[in-house]
Amino acid sequence: MKITSSLTAAIAAVLFGAYSTSTMASEYGPPELWRSYNGITWDGAPTNTENAASLSVNAPIAGLHFGNNGRAFVSTPRVVSKDLPATLNILDTSNTSGPAHLKAFPSVERNAVNNRPEHNLRSVLGFYTDKTNGWLWALDMGYVAGETEAPAGAQKIVIYSQRTGRVIKRIPLDSVANRKTSFLNDIVVDERRKIAYVSDSGLRGNDAGLIVVDFMSGKTRRVLDRDTSVQPEKDVETVAEGINILPGYPLRVGINGIALSPDASILYWAVTTGKNAHSISTSALRNKALTDVELAKQVRNLGDVGGNTDGIVTDASGDLYLTDITRSGIVRYETSSKSMSLLYKDERIHWPDTITRSAEGDFFFTSSALHKHFMGSVKLGEERYDVWRLPLLK
Repeated sequence: MKITSSLTAAIAAVLFGAYSTSTMASEYGPPELWRSYNGITWDGAPTNTENAASLSVNAPIAGLHFGNNGRAFVSTPRVVSKDLPATLNILDTSNTSGPAHLKAFPSVERNAVNNRPEHNLRSVLGFYTDKTNGWLWALDMGYVAGETEAPAGAQKIVIYSQRTGRVIKRIPLDSVANRKTSFLNDIVVDERRKIAYVSDSGLRGNDAGLIVVDFMSGKTRRVLDRDTSVQPEKDVETVAEGINILPGYPLRVGINGIALSPDASILYWAVTTGKNAHSISTSALRNKALTDVELAKQVRNLGDVGGNTDGIVTDASGDLYLTDITRSGIVRYETSSKSMSLLYKDERIHWPDTITRSAEGDFFFTSSALHKHFMGSVKLGEERYDVWRLPLLK
């Protein structure tokens, strides 16, 4: 009997029914724990010391993308501690147990916090590996833990050669982001046009918006500023694993994950403190003549995701996949049927964060336990940093 991908999916639905809460329409298998680390070490950083342990417990691995040669780049944003040796790193995936081994990218010196804020990386959460041009676009939110304001010039995009770490270009963002209230969260790139789209979650001030960045001219524009489609939704709480995050000072996060359709004609996003996903044509976003009011009329509400979200990505066919931090799972929006469904959930997943697609077509996503880091409930020696895989069923 010939085993087709649809038959394999059906078998998986039976074997792994505990993970699935919808009809197995996806061509991706159930979640597999691909890498699990009990802490972090950095090349050149102190080891076997109390300081090294404190660095490890305050370093959630949030972002993950694979480069052109298969290297895994990860971000460790300095939102809990400013003392991390680096905020953008290469993960040694050959190491499958013990602590995660990280190497600063492009170097420890270029990840320094206390000098040259307009040049060095201070706190990176979102970044993008550009397969067409061989670049890495690093989005620097500019401020680190303990600061109420990003230094002048610190909010920026730095574009590197993946191969050499050489700086291709720096694009400042101070003119389109607020140094006191912005939370520059995620970035996605139209590789052919060399245009980037950035989500500003407005975490510190709830002034969320989108930023459009033109590589060739270096010009930036802020659009849909404080539009309802990018702002936290009214009467919605941010909940992960049944926990209301920071109940005394509720976590209110606007637009977070963003993704492009395979032909880069549509931009998708979701709001973390919200339930709905949205989209708009990128031709509208590139049209400088359109006002925010006119742009808002072109935003489409894709429907209720079912929980709070973080990372999103599209597959080769254009369907949208979103991480569901409330239900510890993965949701799919099928573009042909315009339907939203929870594909998988697993109680071992703690705040599914960035989701990305490898060159082979598999999905990978980080389990950052970001809510526990925010609330200071991760204990020394108990930190776990997991990477999950959704295999493409061949």
